[in-house]
Amino acid sequence: MNKIKHFLQFNDFGKDEMELLFERTKWIKDQYKSYKKYWPLEDRTLVMIFEKASTRTRLSFEAGMHQLGGAGIYLNTRDSQLGRGEPVEDAAQVISRMCDAVMIRTFEQDIIDRFAKNSRVPVINGLTNEYHPCQILADIYTFIEKRGSIQGKTVAWIGDSNNVCNTWLQAAELLDFNVHVSTPKGYEVERDGLYNDKYYQEFKDPMDAARDADIVTTDVWTSMGFESEKNERIKDFTDWQVDRDMMEIAGKDALFMHCLPAHRGEEVAADVIDGPKSVVWEEAENRLHVQKALLEYLILGKI
Repeated sequence: MNKIKHFLQFNDFGKDEMELLFERTKWIKDQYKSYKKYWPLEDRTLVMIFEKASTRTRLSFEAGMHQLGGAGIYLNTRDSQLGRGEPVEDAAQVISRMCDAVMIRTFEQDIIDRFAKNSRVPVINGLTNEYHPCQILADIYTFIEKRGSIQGKTVAWIGDSNNVCNTWLQAAELLDFNVHVSTPKGYEVERDGLYNDKYYQEFKDPMDAARDADIVTTDVWTSMGFESEKNERIKDFTDWQVDRDMMEIAGKDALFMHCLPAHRGEEVAADVIDGPKSVVWEEAENRLHVQKALLEYLILGKI
């Protein structure tokens, strides 16, 4: 029996696997846009477990599984035995015997790691406090569509060093590009030897981080689970808004990205997110297509 492949962090895959995923994403997206039926996952089932609220993650996985000929089953922990204290390990044993893949959107990374260790089928990280690998898959694929290879390019991360930022740092090392990080004092990246200094640099001034960047990207100032800090964070992050001046100092062909939902007037100015350099809607749609390629690969292997 082959070892089960999971996608819990971006660097769970090698560079060759990522390149394959991006190739398959293009092909699968082309079939969809041409109204060509492609059902490689007919009679296969994806269980989607949600402990955190979701719009894009649920819709993209559920619609994606349907478009591949399979079925997606939604489980909220509030409505299942997981919400009543059933051990993660026991739930994994049971759930994985009734489906072909599991996607989990939860809080601590440890939860999804424990589930995967006890699962008989592939497990996908739909978001944890620490990482958001499916989002960065979509972001990088969007850049490839618009500008070509991301190798050697520069991504400017402006704002909180959250799960999306952490995943950009993993991706940079794997795919050989650079990340410029600028956060307010007290919100810096937790290094702990997790990330290679060769691929990222920290800047006190967000304008310096954005200078000549190929991508300028950000996220809400207050992520899920940190709502009690909202007022304090708004004060701390005031100078970290991505505005027109910041986009003008970035590279000539720079793209603006945001994982959404966005708060116009906070982390991003309205004329940026709704402006000509913004690709946020393409990013959101590409969650659908990269996740279809991911599901195909995890369930069926290389096509």
